[in-house]
Amino acid sequence: MEGRRKRFVDNTVLMFPNLFTTGNLFCGFYSIVSSLRGDYLIASYLILAAALFDLVDGRVARWTNGGTDFGREYDSLSDIVSFGVAPAILSYLYCLSNIPRIGWIVPFLYVACGALRLAKFNVSYRSSDPRYFCGLPIPVSAATVASGFLFFVEVGDIKHRPHYFIAILIVTAILMVSSVRYKSYKKPERSLKNQFYTNMVLFLLVLVTAAINPHIVIFSLCVLYIFQGLLFEAYLRVLSVFGRNGD
Repeated sequence: MEGRRKRFVDNTVLMFPNLFTTGNLFCGFYSIVSSLRGDYLIASYLILAAALFDLVDGRVARWTNGGTDFGREYDSLSDIVSFGVAPAILSYLYCLSNIPRIGWIVPFLYVACGALRLAKFNVSYRSSDPRYFCGLPIPVSAATVASGFLFFVEVGDIKHRPHYFIAILIVTAILMVSSVRYKSYKKPERSLKNQFYTNMVLFLLVLVTAAINPHIVIFSLCVLYIFQGLLFEAYLRVLSVFGRNGD
């Protein structure tokens, strides 16, 4: 009886992170449905909600020791829907469908690079430095596209919106398959448990900041994250060049 109860508890713990992954997948799927209906504002918010679910499921897996190979594969399959296909469909239907060839080639490039990014992560996560991501994480790319839509709605620049979206899709696609290192802000499991309240306070602070003007703040945070990775990579390369010259 005791053994059965323990197995039930263990299975529940293992399934708990997957519930958040399912929430991620649902948001991505419904974002595509909303884009097909022309509800682009809802579609953008759903992509951002999927990114939030994705952020939480990884933290929950580490807090509960519930990380499994199944969970990682399920997470990646959900990510390609929520952060690959959904942003591409949103961009295409919103402002790129009237542009011959380029209008669908660029969204496809984004999806293909997103799939390559996830495949690369799946085969190298055991050997990679947990402090950094090699290439721009696909949830950040998707959040940049979704928050970019909200930003341009707020700014009201209708004339140049196709150019903005083409630029965002191409830049994020290239960065996803690049070797640019981005800070993961992951901490050891023990540190996460000890700093639970600190993480919660920081998380709430970000939410409150974004609530001030989500259409501008979230996009600004995404752009800031992208540039800090590029600056960090430039710094490391300059450092390596001067180090070699010093030798």
